[in-house]
Amino acid sequence: QVQLVESGGGLVQAGGSLRLSCAASGNIFRVDVMGWYRQAPGKQRELVASVSSGGATYYADSVKGRSTISRDNAKNMVYLQMSSLKPEDTAVYYCNLLQRGIMYWGQGTQVTVSS
Repeated sequence: QVQLVESGGGLVQAGGSLRLSCAASGNIFRVDVMGWYRQAPGKQRELVASVSSGGATYYADSVKGRSTISRDNAKNMVYLQMSSLKPEDTAVYYCNLLQRGIMYWGQGTQVTVSS
């Protein structure tokens, strides 16, 4: 069993910055991918960014250029640094871990960007 706990969400002004953190624990043997999803009211959950075990990164077009995903393998943590935040970034952000074909999810952390 794998547990994921997100932190760092909150209320920020448009144009501000925020760093989300995710700590993984439990039965971690081989991590293939860690990433961040988000879900806004009335919208489907979407992949924001991910980083593979080999270091390859992916960013959604909506956040590319103003987001950075990083990973600390020794501490089993992944981070999402976001800047130039927009009201449309408002969503619940979920940490995700892929291990041996199984996806694990955190409980989510709320990010609200005021206009």
